[in-house]
Amino acid sequence: MDSVKKEFTKHAKDYNNYNIIQQIVSKALVRELDFIPKRILELGCGSGQIFKNIKFNFEYYKAIDFSQTMCNLHPKGKNIDIVCLDFDSKKFAENISNDKPYDIVLSSSALQWSKNLSNIIRIISKKAPFISMVLFTSNTFKTIFTLTNTCSPILTLEEIKTAFNKYYNCTYEVLQYNLEFENKKYLFDYIKNSGVSGGHKLSFKDAKKLYKEYNLPYLEFEVIFIKGKIK
Repeated sequence: MDSVKKEFTKHAKDYNNYNIIQQIVSKALVRELDFIPKRILELGCGSGQIFKNIKFNFEYYKAIDFSQTMCNLHPKGKNIDIVCLDFDSKKFAENISNDKPYDIVLSSSALQWSKNLSNIIRIISKKAPFISMVLFTSNTFKTIFTLTNTCSPILTLEEIKTAFNKYYNCTYEVLQYNLEFENKKYLFDYIKNSGVSGGHKLSFKDAKKLYKEYNLPYLEFEVIFIKGKIK
């Protein structure tokens, strides 16, 4: 996950100008909560996309992100802990092991980067009976990967479902978004600055080929909304 971390940290100051899709799905995630949780754990908090949409009172909010730069941008306040940790690391499990149980674990546009998603879900299943999350799938930027004959660094829909189904009874909703751009330059600037590419780099040859042959006026995104109750 080092390349992903570097990508998000590098563009942290510009992130809010480029994370349009992340903002949309974070707002939807909070809006669709089935109850008002009092104790909340958030994974991959970024600069606060989820938190900024929470308008209800809570007792405690713990937000975790692997980029210190992002953590610095997250809103601060009473009963809020912002922790800089890689959720794939042993330190993550150690950090939350002694926490009191949470009502719910939230996450938006983050866990698709995990090297061991199943392990993360196993860990949080011991701490919270409910989850509400949204992840990008490997079908994001699908045409780009097809044209360059490369594989997405993001987990597939099947991999995501398999990990969650081990520990939670889940409902899933898969949505596609097309983000339109005025011209090709803006489109490629978005890819570079949004962080969604997760550090995935094209060769000069592939980049040149893509710029020439990518004729869609939009970028493709696929996200999966997940609501789960502990098994």
